[in-house]
Amino acid sequence: MQTYPDKPYYITTAIAYASGKPHIGNCYEIVLTDAIARFRRAQGYDVFFQTGTDEHGQKIEEKAKDAGMEPKAFVDKIAGDIRGIWDSLNISYDYFVRTTDDYHEAEVQKIFKKLYEQGDIYKGSYEGWYCTPCESFFTESQLENGCCPDCGRPVQKASEEAYFFRMSKYADRLIAYINGHPEFIQPVARKNEMMNNFLLPGLQDLCVSRTSFKWGIPVSFDDKHVVYVWLDALTNYITTLGYHAEEEHGERYKKFWPADVHVIGKDIIRFHTIYWPIFLMALGEPLPKQVFGHPWLLQGDGKMSKSKGNVLYADQLIDMFGLDAVRYFVLHEMPFDNDGVITWELLIERINTDLANVLGNLLNRTVAMSNKYFGGRVWKAGVHEPVDEELIALAKETPAKVEKDMETLHVADALTHIWELFKRCNKYIDETTPWALAKDPEKQDRLASVLYHLAEGLTVGASLLAPFLPETAEKIVKQLGTELRPFEKLGEFGLLPETKVTEAPEQLFARLDPAAVMKKVAELFPAPALEPAPAEAEAPAEEAAPLTHKAEVEYEDFEKLEFRVGTVLVCEEVPKSRKLLRFEIDFGGEKRQIVSGIKAWYKPEELVGKQVMAIVNLKPAKLAGLLSEGMLLSAEDADGNLSLMTVGRPVGAGAEVR
Repeated sequence: MQTYPDKPYYITTAIAYASGKPHIGNCYEIVLTDAIARFRRAQGYDVFFQTGTDEHGQKIEEKAKDAGMEPKAFVDKIAGDIRGIWDSLNISYDYFVRTTDDYHEAEVQKIFKKLYEQGDIYKGSYEGWYCTPCESFFTESQLENGCCPDCGRPVQKASEEAYFFRMSKYADRLIAYINGHPEFIQPVARKNEMMNNFLLPGLQDLCVSRTSFKWGIPVSFDDKHVVYVWLDALTNYITTLGYHAEEEHGERYKKFWPADVHVIGKDIIRFHTIYWPIFLMALGEPLPKQVFGHPWLLQGDGKMSKSKGNVLYADQLIDMFGLDAVRYFVLHEMPFDNDGVITWELLIERINTDLANVLGNLLNRTVAMSNKYFGGRVWKAGVHEPVDEELIALAKETPAKVEKDMETLHVADALTHIWELFKRCNKYIDETTPWALAKDPEKQDRLASVLYHLAEGLTVGASLLAPFLPETAEKIVKQLGTELRPFEKLGEFGLLPETKVTEAPEQLFARLDPAAVMKKVAELFPAPALEPAPAEAEAPAEEAAPLTHKAEVEYEDFEKLEFRVGTVLVCEEVPKSRKLLRFEIDFGGEKRQIVSGIKAWYKPEELVGKQVMAIVNLKPAKLAGLLSEGMLLSAEDADGNLSLMTVGRPVGAGAEVR
């Protein structure tokens, strides 16, 4: 693998809004960024990994008031809680910024003044619709059903004196930059959204101060105003490095800026790919090399929210399943550009199959057989057979595959390649049958070679796994009596020196009893009680209209149709369609796209994680330009009410409906 000794690499997360405890969906971002940062360090980069908390704004002022606290005391507590959660997730950040830090507040005031003095900021007045949770203004035309287009919450009419930034002054320059740097916004769908929905239609000047609340950084030359929270928050990426608006920048800024990648949620992509680049252009500073807007991790019945009662927290999951099991799940289950799903059933399945069966069982068998047959000694006996070549080839190829995926931030795919190596090691055990070799005294060197190949494969896999599951990787090599291998040595096979495995192997991941886990879940997370519906006077029953039937068919005709159960991974509206939803559905061994005209009856987030029934052997058809590879089954009554057919109790994806 290629290494980059001491080459600077600056990576950031979005700073967490200090209004409350982050749920597991929020925590995905910090784990993802940590895995990237650790991987870059293993490649030799001099990494600076920054995270932190965003602590100003009207929402926090209101939260503090509701809690009976001063805003500073409130954010001190929340910032401490967030940092504690990051630490519990084994996050290797280099710097934790708080936007209430004195140096940051002072520099934001200087930045605001500089932009004002050079004519990029001017004073005016604002009248429009304001969303407090998003800290954003919107025009009437931007609202969706009268609500915030970003979060869907109600907005309030606001009118006040304000300072504005001349966004349109830099719009053409930003469009040219994005067109000339296709890697700048990832995934590509996020770039298209920003260009088509915001930049090309024309940018409005941006309100960059507020007077209706006080919890913010005062404008130094007009203390009736506080700085708009996004101008305050976004500049953290440079103030912590030592950017100075009025003097020479610090050495850390000179070394690490521009950032290699800002890792952020897709819901704040507009602020990072339009506002932030324009602020930097106005300051005369380079733009970050890349902004990666990752998808959301959704609870099985939709986006997590406290009002829905479906919020899961990292500390709860760590207590139940262990740290690296949680890290593995969130990293493995998140596609590059589509939302991922977390359910109890999926968690249990991943832990039992990937972690306990594939990896844990492989290590346990390798250590146990080495102890049983050779007293724990592992050495290179040098007896090769053709069956060895496929395992050796895969162990040599896997590092390059992982490296290629990590270059494009396809983290889940990188993990999949590592697990393919572990699976191949398990298959190798079945192919070589060490227990049979042990019975033949003349096959002892061959047996030793088989166990050496397994230990070597595990060492390569563990070394690649270290950025993702650091504790597990260390446990693997400790039990093998070796160390993690430097990345520059990966791609070779047979470097393991003679070693001795541990006498008492530790179980990496215990298999879970699904019934016991779900019982515990029911105790810890009781379903909210439903209010009984008010009693109504019984209406006289109407005589049902007689059913009309289609012509009878032979059983053989029915047999031609293939009905299967699938788990909805992604559900989203089809742009410019009033009827269609696009689904990505897991049918077990394969994933399919199905387009269905049920938008009038369902919100997309309601269906993610559901198990639905579909016909999967219909000839594919194109709807609104999208290929539909099946048909979902629904029931429709005489009044036109439609209900999607779902299963009563969970079954394996791909189960056949008979």
